[in-house]
Amino acid sequence: MFRWLKKQKKAPEKAENTDAQDKKVLSKSLKNNRDTINTLFENVDTMLSREFHNARQPSLAFCIYYTDGVTDASLINEHIIKPLMLSEDIDPLHDVLTQVKNHVVMMNDVSQTCRIEKIIGSITYGDTLLLIDGCDSALLFSSKSFQLRSLSEPEGERVLSGPREGFTEGIMTNLSLIRRRLRTNNLKIRMITKGKQTNTSVAVLYMDNIVNKNILNELYRRLETVNIDGILDSNYIKEYIAERSFLGFNTVGTTERPDVVVGKLLEGRIALVVDGTPVVLTLPYLFIENFQSNEDYYMNTIYATLSRLLRIASFCFSVTIPAVYISLVAFHHEILPHALMLNFAAERMGAPLPAAVECFVMLILFDILRETGIRMPNHIGQAMSIVGALIIGQAAVEAKLVTAPMIIVVALSGLTILLVPRLTTASQVGRYACLILSSLLGFIGLMVGVAVIIVHIINLKSFGVPMLTQTDSLRFQEIKDIFIRAPWPKMLTRYKPLTDNIVRQTQNASRK
Repeated sequence: MFRWLKKQKKAPEKAENTDAQDKKVLSKSLKNNRDTINTLFENVDTMLSREFHNARQPSLAFCIYYTDGVTDASLINEHIIKPLMLSEDIDPLHDVLTQVKNHVVMMNDVSQTCRIEKIIGSITYGDTLLLIDGCDSALLFSSKSFQLRSLSEPEGERVLSGPREGFTEGIMTNLSLIRRRLRTNNLKIRMITKGKQTNTSVAVLYMDNIVNKNILNELYRRLETVNIDGILDSNYIKEYIAERSFLGFNTVGTTERPDVVVGKLLEGRIALVVDGTPVVLTLPYLFIENFQSNEDYYMNTIYATLSRLLRIASFCFSVTIPAVYISLVAFHHEILPHALMLNFAAERMGAPLPAAVECFVMLILFDILRETGIRMPNHIGQAMSIVGALIIGQAAVEAKLVTAPMIIVVALSGLTILLVPRLTTASQVGRYACLILSSLLGFIGLMVGVAVIIVHIINLKSFGVPMLTQTDSLRFQEIKDIFIRAPWPKMLTRYKPLTDNIVRQTQNASRK
């Protein structure tokens, strides 16, 4: 018992030693510094080092450390090692480190540090560490060279018209795609690091002259709560900073397209770019964004408006179609025309399961087929989903396990849910909830379910901004980009809760 208590008393002391090691700094002895780095990266075969001397002043000893596979070896040889070995202008009696930094090494990105913690984070991310005998600080040179996939159009956000570029897994590549489209000093990029083990770089982007500063401060406050050992994808951060929705509605937007991010930045939103993933977060997120597509703004306004209305209708259909069918078949026969009611009754006579159970089984089967098609390789998944649906549906009807109208209802509900991919989770949850209520109470249960969904959407907020667009009246400038997509010359203002600068453009006198 006493031994256990002694161990518990020693635990805080051990934690203090760990914190002290994190704050450890370099010494003036090259040997001691090398021993420290070698101990930290023991059994790390990709951590390479080389010690060398200046040809003219042999007393000048240098040592470099770099990680193989994420650095440019030719850059290290030509711009770091070669100048240091052949330079004749280094005076060992003066500040050697400053001379090397300012007059010898030909690198555009160099920083000076004495902290071991910063050294570890830098050299594991592709920087080269230079240690100099007699100096208690080191130089870090940017020598990154990562293997990244080429730019391509995102599979989940293909468009008929517009740019075809998509983000990659490299944060600097993604930032360059955004910067190329926003050639202004108002674009602010703040880099932070998250993940105690991964030290993942996260970039916060916003337009300084447009963004709502209260929302920006709230974002920084929530980012401070992210305390996890690793960040492998933007969804890690999303779950920390986003508001919760028990129906599965998104309160933070995601996209893999640079043009979408730029468009949202110009509306006053903030973007989070995470290293190692092509998915960028945008916030605040409005409910209408679920039905908007970037190609809406690249095509004819009439076509864009009709497409948006179709997406909104599809979401409503995907949630309510199965529940409406069950309500009609099981509770409210009198609503149907007489001939249609007889046809439904004839179909139901051979069915072995109640209509509600039959609908549940078919919806689950459809979801299984959809998930299988997504997870399988493209050339197999598409064929499997189509052939599987045709074969299973036809066989089930012929075997009189399900009715033909049920196949039609499930197919319609499944197809409409695919038209609004951002609401897939919410559509599934809402669809099953409405189906359960309508199976118990008919149309009354359906109305209760729909009312709960509507009230939930009304109460949703994203960083303090109501997700359901608030309008004081039906003035054109307040509804110009909700159910319709107005022509660009008519889009004079931004949505007020997102920004302190609502004026997008002044109205052209010739178009009044």
